Amino acid sequence: MNTVERIKSICSERNIPISKLERDCDFSNGYISSLKKGTLPNDRLLKIADYLGVNVSYLSTGRNIVDDYYFDDETAQIAQAIFENKDLKLLFDAAQKVKPEDLKVIHAMLKALKQRDDEVNE
Repeated sequence: MNTVERIKSICSERNIPISKLERDCDFSNGYISSLKKGTLPNDRLLKIADYLGVNVSYLSTGRNIVDDYYFDDETAQIAQAIFENKDLKLLFDAAQKVKPEDLKVIHAMLKALKQRDDEVNE
């Protein structure tokens, strides 16, 4: 069963018309049925997973990786974010290869940038 088939199955079990899912997720009418290979872009897959209240990994594989692998939902969400965002992946990869003292400097810089952004957005 591919991702689209799994989405259709969940919707069927919950009596959610595919057209309602598409409308509520701001997709065009017939979008999901038009996906011939049965795969979706990650941002749309995440939106559908949130809508259906299931894990992205379940929609993709039919298995709930959180239950199989991660200790908690927060760890799974962080891992998924790193997987989906090439910039976060680069930061994560780079952080594993630097000296601990350099990592502390980078951490302080990122913390300062975040604090500045938080103050600007208040």
